[in-house]
Amino acid sequence: MSARDSGIRLRVAAITALLPLLVLTACGSDDTSGATPAGTQASAAPTDDPVAAVRKVDSVAALLPADVRESGMLRVGSSIGFPPGAYYPDGQGKPPAGQDIDIADAVARILGVKLERQDASFETILPALASGKYDVGTGNFGVTTERLKAVDFVTYINDGQGFAVKKGNPTLTTKVTDLTQLCGLTVGTGAGTTFEATLTAKKGVCAEAGKKPYDVKVYSESGATLTALQQGRIDIVMSTINGLRFQAAQPAAQTSFLGEYHRLDVGFAFTKGSPLTKAFQAAVNELIKGGTYARILEKWGTTASAIHASQVNPPEHT
Repeated sequence: MSARDSGIRLRVAAITALLPLLVLTACGSDDTSGATPAGTQASAAPTDDPVAAVRKVDSVAALLPADVRESGMLRVGSSIGFPPGAYYPDGQGKPPAGQDIDIADAVARILGVKLERQDASFETILPALASGKYDVGTGNFGVTTERLKAVDFVTYINDGQGFAVKKGNPTLTTKVTDLTQLCGLTVGTGAGTTFEATLTAKKGVCAEAGKKPYDVKVYSESGATLTALQQGRIDIVMSTINGLRFQAAQPAAQTSFLGEYHRLDVGFAFTKGSPLTKAFQAAVNELIKGGTYARILEKWGTTASAIHASQVNPPEHT
């Protein structure tokens, strides 16, 4: 192992132990308890900066529409949730950090534009693209058949759906491979997510199996979901594979990851027919080719979710 690799591994190990699941001054309207989940103190992000060396690539920037090249600016609706995707290491009001932040910033450098990042709740971003409020949306948006009807995607990572429980929970200790394993339980998940859609669409599986249905509680903030799990108001969480795996590595969170349920490509989101998709795809592929992409994923411990090439509107994984 090289000295550089050793240094990166030590930094990743440090943030895994200390990094918050979600850095928020409050847990949002869904968290009425007033309690703060364990492990939500702010801590430093990794200091590696693979984005700093990225430079504009004229041939890729030329794929942008003329008005964007002239303005040099793109409006980004950004859902800041939890590491390793996007979070606030120094609290709200300070710059966000995370894998999604680094990839978006690196793409902007390739394209020679600046990002006007606007924080938004996850469930509001995709509808706002159609209204023209944002040029692009980020927030670990999974590519699904339903979303592809209204939104264009440019992929940059492969993540997906997973489950976690409070550590020591005797009710469910094995990997969730069938939703009938959730029957009779209360499941917490995020509003407007693929997780909510999956749980809603499949809710009849318990009745078909002659079992008590599972109950779904939806939260607008990930911090509220963790609080509910820690306090026993929900039995299990359905969220992103990378986020739950990262969370479970933090002793303060007191959660256990129950494995991958369904993989999904994750991408930048655009209004249908957006002229920006080809430029973003070329920029992501430039990052992959040049090695910056691999360094970003190594920084955030998500190398296992790497893609070999960016795609525009790939079909949902079956």
